[in-house]
Amino acid sequence: MEQPFAEVVLDRGGRHPAALAQLRQPHALAPPLDSETIQAWMASPSKRGRRISIENARTAPSPNDIRLWCDACGAEGEAAGMITLSLHAESMYTEWRHQVRDGLKQLQNRSVQFFRQTTLFRVYSSTLVPGLLQTEGYAAAVLRRAAEFRGLGYDDSAEAAQARVERSRVIHEPGHRFVLLLEEAVLHYRIGDADTMAGQLGSILTAGSLPSVSLGIIPMATHDRVLGPRETFHVYDDTLVSVELVSARVRVKQPSEISLYLKSFEQLRSMAVYGAEARALIQRALEALT
Repeated sequence: MEQPFAEVVLDRGGRHPAALAQLRQPHALAPPLDSETIQAWMASPSKRGRRISIENARTAPSPNDIRLWCDACGAEGEAAGMITLSLHAESMYTEWRHQVRDGLKQLQNRSVQFFRQTTLFRVYSSTLVPGLLQTEGYAAAVLRRAAEFRGLGYDDSAEAAQARVERSRVIHEPGHRFVLLLEEAVLHYRIGDADTMAGQLGSILTAGSLPSVSLGIIPMATHDRVLGPRETFHVYDDTLVSVELVSARVRVKQPSEISLYLKSFEQLRSMAVYGAEARALIQRALEALT
């Protein structure tokens, strides 16, 4: 399977056990271990359990753990970079259970100011209509499913849907541009009842005519695709990429990684249709509801 993005090994909490384990491979070791402290840390029965737990991603390594590990493996020069990566990873990987702790409505409201500060939105979706285009009915159906799936004690999906629509009014405010790409299949995924889908598809038609919006749809019948469907992702200006996973949201800030998402976005964009052709695909999805 083609994989244009940098492969980042992250688990819960943003740990990178694979990188630490790799340093212990025979070719990476640099015997003899001249530090009694390091040797004791790696070999003592009391520390062995912690080492195994770190290596198997059950425990997050502290900066001191990383320094000792790298020293023991003769890779002292790697420590500073790996500590920085560990701290950065923890900030970029946030589990949904933490984000929805205060309810789904608050999750929508947290990004209102950020949306207002963003000039250029690039969104690619292979799964759902992007939040910026969602009607209240469609958003309520999406968020209700999210509340059920995550077993939230309090279902505020109706209020959250209203907040999402209110947040999306940024699409009508001056000073913003929106480049939105959808896989055609998104138009046919039934979210809510037929009336909800009809209202949503009609809203997409209206939004596509806004001067600040470039709406592209990648046809299912596209031959010889240059890039297969990707995970849904959002690019805010050129400074942040947000990727939504089943368990967490990943926020990518490294310029080299952002450039890969932008490259993929442009390749996906090259396969999309616009204007009358895009409207014809939306109309076809509307007709399929009857």
